[in-house]
Amino acid sequence: MAEKTEAQKKAQQKYMEKFAVARVRMDRTKYDAVQAHAEAHGQSVNGFINKAIDEKMERDKS
Repeated sequence: MAEKTEAQKKAQQKYMEKFAVARVRMDRTKYDAVQAHAEAHGQSVNGFINKAIDEKMERDKS
């Protein structure tokens, strides 16, 4: 794979500045279950966790 151009690096850096990183620790068995569930539903682990957070926050509004 070719190395990224300076413009590509700058664009990626600008895109990544929109996000914060939150580390979540869980035991390996739980992570494996989350990963399998996410993949079975066509999602990444990150996407699944973000969706779960959104749904929980929405339920808590009621």
